[in-house]
Amino acid sequence: MQERLEEILKTYQEDEGNIISILQDIEESFGYLPEDAIEWFSERLDVPPAKFFGIATFYAQFHLKPRGENIITTCCGTACHVKGSERLISSLMRELQIPTGEDTTEDRKFTVERVNCVGACSIAPVVIINKEVYGKMTADRLMKEIRRLK
Repeated sequence: MQERLEEILKTYQEDEGNIISILQDIEESFGYLPEDAIEWFSERLDVPPAKFFGIATFYAQFHLKPRGENIITTCCGTACHVKGSERLISSLMRELQIPTGEDTTEDRKFTVERVNCVGACSIAPVVIINKEVYGKMTADRLMKEIRRLK
């Protein structure tokens, strides 16, 4: 981790980057924002950790916990909600045995995310699996995709 953080710091200093660019590089390197990495940058740059965490918690692109190898994003916008997105999420959570209040399987194979809208209302309900968009999703089709990934 130390070596990768040094590389990010060097890039930040050379390109006159900002905190968002640092957080993006950390997220890309580790798949989330490890608290140790934020503390490391906080000390090196003499920027309070709260500044990093404030930005990280404001933007949905950042994650403070490790995520799964497979990311399943379910749209919960109005059109998708009306067309059954909550049922899809319930099916996913049951199939993947993700406990209430969690979003990632214990083996870190899957993470289930909810988003407010993906802007594809005409093909609701929408599920994105590893950046591939699936419209007019049904529970049966979703379970087939999940079992294929398992």
